[in-house]
Amino acid sequence: MTARDDCFAFPERRLLHAEATALLQELARPLEDCEVVGIHAAAGRVCAETVIAPRPVPAHTNAAVDGYAFPFAGYDAVNGTAFPVEGRAAAGDALQKPSSLSATRIFTGAIMPEGCDTVAMQEDCTAAGLQSVFIPGGLKQGANRRRAGEDVEAGSVVIAPGTRMRPQDVAALAACGQAKAGCVRQPRIMVFSTGNELLAPGSPFVEGKVYDSNGPMLSGLFAALTSAFTYGGILPDDRDAVRLALREAAKCCDLIITSGGASLGEEDHVIAALREADALSLWQLAIKPGRPMGVGRIGSCLAFALPGNPVAVLVCALLYVWPVLRRLSGEPWIEPPRLPYPAAFEIRKRKLGRREFFRGWLEREGENFAVKKYERDGSGLISSLRAASGLIEVSEDVKEIRKGDGVGFIPFSSFGILDSRGL
Repeated sequence: MTARDDCFAFPERRLLHAEATALLQELARPLEDCEVVGIHAAAGRVCAETVIAPRPVPAHTNAAVDGYAFPFAGYDAVNGTAFPVEGRAAAGDALQKPSSLSATRIFTGAIMPEGCDTVAMQEDCTAAGLQSVFIPGGLKQGANRRRAGEDVEAGSVVIAPGTRMRPQDVAALAACGQAKAGCVRQPRIMVFSTGNELLAPGSPFVEGKVYDSNGPMLSGLFAALTSAFTYGGILPDDRDAVRLALREAAKCCDLIITSGGASLGEEDHVIAALREADALSLWQLAIKPGRPMGVGRIGSCLAFALPGNPVAVLVCALLYVWPVLRRLSGEPWIEPPRLPYPAAFEIRKRKLGRREFFRGWLEREGENFAVKKYERDGSGLISSLRAASGLIEVSEDVKEIRKGDGVGFIPFSSFGILDSRGL
């Protein structure tokens, strides 16, 4: 095979995957702008400050069940004890102060009465009206009691800077009384599709044209990371139009993403526009699919020139744009996990020296799971992306995969894409 016959052979040396990610980590820096966000809108945002617990959570030692609080010192743990009942404590009530050696009727979440350190569940007790209760033996000291600060200690760090807050993290802030959170400003993104062959979805079909699928796919992918997202539409195969659109978008955006126009053809103008602006920092990767990807900077705005085929677009968006966007948002660089599974397929790579990504899914084989591969490898097959639940990664030095060999599986769920199989 000659170089001319290999669509991945180009005169410039292509960057290895590890080299590309190292360069991107240098190019991507967290945004410095911050804003205050209400607690009900903080989930999904990246915290910009250290939040210290002003008090313990829970603030008081309290009952974990409905029942009777009593002092363990006056309890026969073998035979049980009959206690006089004094007082009633419900969640939100002030501290109860019963007489020594008395039990208090108590409900879940109520402050433990003074002198009481153990709670018996009401269904285990025998009450004699409202005056006394028999608590059977078998309880340990401190049973059914939640200590003050057992969830969060006063003065401890609740949320650290660079944390993308999940609903449970927001709950922790709210439990400490926080009504707002200081967050990194969300990156402003502009996405363009390029090519005279593209039609906007919903427009009449024209022979020789294809509908733009990359724009909607990228919009859906990055919506989970930022709401400051704009789709700029379809750019024509015109260098001046591309150059102007990129320059104008860079004035108001932190990240530009284009699809198409990233190769060597006469009608591939995005890379040419970045080169003319002396803004191209990375081009040509030793990966498949996704080789003709470029990255540059226009002023302070990063620009990704992705390939045009949908599979290559998604592979590059997940592996390179996704971690850059998270880094801009204030998070550390995050590599997606590579989960080790045996292969349920066989392949022979055409050449060493490039990393390849196949579409696949997990399938149970006996008591364990193995990775199945989509039969066809074309980078224009959206059907392969729909059938898959992740990417199968085969490193540069691996020539052949046989059934049972270990492979790395990158689940789509790592990027917030739900798996219809429930795995």
